[in-house]
Amino acid sequence: MPLRILLCLILVSGLHAENRIWKSADGSSSFNGEFVSMDVNRVTVLRTDGRSVTFDIDKLCEEDRKWLAGKSSTEAQENAPMPEADAVFDTLCFGDSRKEVEAKLKASEMLETAVDETFFGRFGLNGTFRTKKKIGGLYCELFFDWTKAGNLKEISLQTKPQDVGTYDDLLRNNWNQLAELLIMLHGKPLQRAEYPDHEDLQNDALLGSHLWRLEGGGSVILGTSMQANQYMVIVRFTTEKIEPVLVP
Repeated sequence: MPLRILLCLILVSGLHAENRIWKSADGSSSFNGEFVSMDVNRVTVLRTDGRSVTFDIDKLCEEDRKWLAGKSSTEAQENAPMPEADAVFDTLCFGDSRKEVEAKLKASEMLETAVDETFFGRFGLNGTFRTKKKIGGLYCELFFDWTKAGNLKEISLQTKPQDVGTYDDLLRNNWNQLAELLIMLHGKPLQRAEYPDHEDLQNDALLGSHLWRLEGGGSVILGTSMQANQYMVIVRFTTEKIEPVLVP
């Protein structure tokens, strides 16, 4: 199952019941009916008496408008093109060129950027995109590594650096959620350990807690890291075949 679909289970709200009571904007009238279809401005509903009616969305109450907005968002996710079979994260694949990675990032339904694309050449792609929704209370930013030929060889999801006071709650929540997602995607890890103690971290080094082997080759590592007395959770998708650490 592609990671994009798994994340959508957490990042996107589910469908509501199709049959509901619809109310006018001023609350003066209502009727029971089943949602049929919608466009940007209008919605079609099948009433319980068998009559199909179409009317402007702005004539509905706020609750109905919110429901339709959620419905539209969910259908967009369902109708989005499926990632390639060997996609590593979202639709990104090892071996993609920078141009391909940039195009996929821009088209992604689960990622966003606050940087105007005209600045991509100046700042690069590292840290430019992040998940649209928080995972375990924190956003995850994307960082990339490339081969000498300019093809993608590694993707890292990283939280923004946090103070040590957040290590045992906020960062742990993010780590837990990411671990659950990766287990759903890749199954039982080759190596699994408890949440690392922050005192065991060394500067600029990833202390891995979980290790998976990617079906198409490569590895996934989940762990935590410290940089200049700031802490973060990191998921590393790499073409490297990383071996489990043998514990005496």
